[in-house]
Amino acid sequence: MAELPACEAIAPFAAIGITAFTTTRAAGDFALGDGAPLPAGVARWERLVQELAPSATRVASSTQVHGVKVLTQSADFGGWRRAENADGHFSQSQGTALAITIADCVPVFLAHPSGAVAMLHAGWRGTAGHILEIGLSRFTNAGLSVNDVRMHLGPAICGRCYEVGPDVFEQLTGWTTIRNRHVDLRALLAEQGREAGVTQISASAHCTQCDNSQFFSHRCGDPQRQVAVILS
Repeated sequence: MAELPACEAIAPFAAIGITAFTTTRAAGDFALGDGAPLPAGVARWERLVQELAPSATRVASSTQVHGVKVLTQSADFGGWRRAENADGHFSQSQGTALAITIADCVPVFLAHPSGAVAMLHAGWRGTAGHILEIGLSRFTNAGLSVNDVRMHLGPAICGRCYEVGPDVFEQLTGWTTIRNRHVDLRALLAEQGREAGVTQISASAHCTQCDNSQFFSHRCGDPQRQVAVILS
């Protein structure tokens, strides 16, 4: 594999042969825009595909809609596949890289020692809608034990910075309130993971808002996006 873009790599996954990372500001903007894809963004994605080769002969991404749809990616394509309206990917096909873009939401990395991997985009809607449970179900449907899955929560807005209204707070926690509250999405996702049977959970120390000089943050007004990638 060629040298990867400036990124925060996930060391615990390397022990089972999984490459996983989130890019930083230094790697540039991976946003593609809401309409026609931005040429600079497309060029950056195409360069990423080249940099991941030959370890990955294909890269799957999607237009994200803050939902809970998780796509299964096989080895039936080459190069870069951009699907529509999904916030997660699962694959058991070696050489398939799964990618999502983020700028405050949580990139959730899932990996099994067999080489099966998943990449999820979890904002408050995905967290409340249990996209993690849906992603983990892909492993169990493939006959793999959730107890063996490793989970990492990448750079995202932290609980000290992330303030939500009463309605969102109730959807996330089940608790009612009459004022805005702070919520730690990574802590909620870790709790969901433990309840589902995941025993190996790690998390980035970085907050996209606190560390805005290193990462793009929607709440800081950044229109740009970093990309999170996993491949076996």
